[in-house]
Amino acid sequence: MAIETVGIVGAGQMGNGIAHVFALAGYNVLMNDIAQESLDKALAVIEKNMARQVSRGKISEADKSAAQARIKTTLTLTDLGQTDLVIEAATERESVKDTIFATLVPHLKPTTLLASNTSSISITRLASKTDRPEKFIGMHFMNPVPVMQLVELIRGIATDDETYQIMLDVIARIGKTSASAEDFPAFIVNRILVPMINEAVYTLYEGVGNVRSIDESMKLGANHPMGPLELADFIGLDTCLAIMHVLHDGLADTKYRPCPLLTKYVEAGWLGRKTGRGFYDYRGETPVPTR
Repeated sequence: MAIETVGIVGAGQMGNGIAHVFALAGYNVLMNDIAQESLDKALAVIEKNMARQVSRGKISEADKSAAQARIKTTLTLTDLGQTDLVIEAATERESVKDTIFATLVPHLKPTTLLASNTSSISITRLASKTDRPEKFIGMHFMNPVPVMQLVELIRGIATDDETYQIMLDVIARIGKTSASAEDFPAFIVNRILVPMINEAVYTLYEGVGNVRSIDESMKLGANHPMGPLELADFIGLDTCLAIMHVLHDGLADTKYRPCPLLTKYVEAGWLGRKTGRGFYDYRGETPVPTR
């Protein structure tokens, strides 16, 4: 089966990035969100990011124009039913994802493949609530999607070989590299990355170091491009906390216990860059540590 049309659920940071790379690779994209404002913002972000690629000589102006023309938007989720592949990139809450797939399923073509961009939720469990668990797969993009090379490909227990092979080819066509992961909590990247961030928050919580010293230590001492607390703010502290809960609940190991300080920041609504405050305060000209 050839994939030519791709439906994307969610026009946020991940959804618009996924639309960007698929359109550049020659796919016709239909992007859905619940608010027109979100769709308009997504198109503006895609235009800006493609313009940056043109300025850096990565794509031509003709490539940019052609790719933008391939992206259409809709407020009606069921419009995505006629696409060859639907990628869900909505918020990281299982109940939201379940509702999306329940709404979509009656309107899908028999051949349509389903994928979720979830960073931690069980693919097997999401797939089991649809009419096609054998055609359901995890496709976890890294943020920012146009820049990051990796896509984690996660097979649920029912995902068939044909679906897996098709998705391997799709990932290659969009110019990304796939890493196959088993369907266990948080897969590969977040299974390793987010507990490291959580440990950095514990280091802050216990007074071993302050925000700046922790981040500088990991950047200069471990050659990380971004400190763990700065990275947490970039990802979103609510997302980090949600992934820690998935790990703690799914693996029942105390080493995955979310740091109480991480929970406190989320309770305060200090979620990182997207809210203007997290481990750094972003409301001024330069970020200032909050501890």
